[in-house]
Amino acid sequence: MTYARICEILMDAGIENADFEAALMINFFCGKSRAEVLAFPDADYSDKKLFEAIDKRCERYPLQYIFGEWYFYGETYTVNENCLIPRPDTELLVEYAIKNLPHKARFADLCTGSGCIAVSTLVHRPDTTAVGLDLFPKTAELAVHNAERNGVSERFEAVCSDLLGENPFKENEFDAIISNPPYIRTSVVDTLEEELFSEPRAALDGGEDGLVFYKKILSDYTGSLKNEGFILFEIGYDQKKDIAELADFYGFGCEVQKDLSGNPRMTILKKKH
Repeated sequence: MTYARICEILMDAGIENADFEAALMINFFCGKSRAEVLAFPDADYSDKKLFEAIDKRCERYPLQYIFGEWYFYGETYTVNENCLIPRPDTELLVEYAIKNLPHKARFADLCTGSGCIAVSTLVHRPDTTAVGLDLFPKTAELAVHNAERNGVSERFEAVCSDLLGENPFKENEFDAIISNPPYIRTSVVDTLEEELFSEPRAALDGGEDGLVFYKKILSDYTGSLKNEGFILFEIGYDQKKDIAELADFYGFGCEVQKDLSGNPRMTILKKKH
């Protein structure tokens, strides 16, 4: 099957960026670089796993789960249906943490999922340690695996606990609390693009107003934050005002940064003095 034919099949299935994904699949399963694929467009690829991947993708199964790994902030992560797929917008949190965590900092990554926020931060800040909290044992195990895969397992601890339950941490333990929690309104989740139906709903559904996890972190977890510490949240494009009001209510100032599309995406919260 040629590159052009794979592109055609993916396009017919409604896949955006079909040419890009076709080249990625050929690279992953056949070992041919994008440059090679484009230089020899009539080359025939006959790998069975490639054909199976094309069929799965046409069913709108996420490409990242098909590969079983994905890339985030320069690191490679094992991904599966137990975690949300790492996305470029989330790299904003990692970049800020790397630049602003104090020397020998300890931080918490709440709703850690694949562990990508904590692990990539640890990779680029070898003086730091982190705790990643997640509700599901298989997801916590995946975060541990990714810490091992990226060489930071000695500085990463996974805690399996319900964030909406009792805070398992002690007072003034962390220099920062970082979280990309579920923040999509329950009523909106079922209207999302089809690929998202393969991702864990629990990692998407932020309750009726999309704010359940933010409220819980601000009400119950800020006691675990050192006085000069900061909180980083990833937020939905329409949640800037809500998060600013919540921050103010709990005694925090709130700075907002935009993602690559120009939407509000990260909030930086610091205690008012």
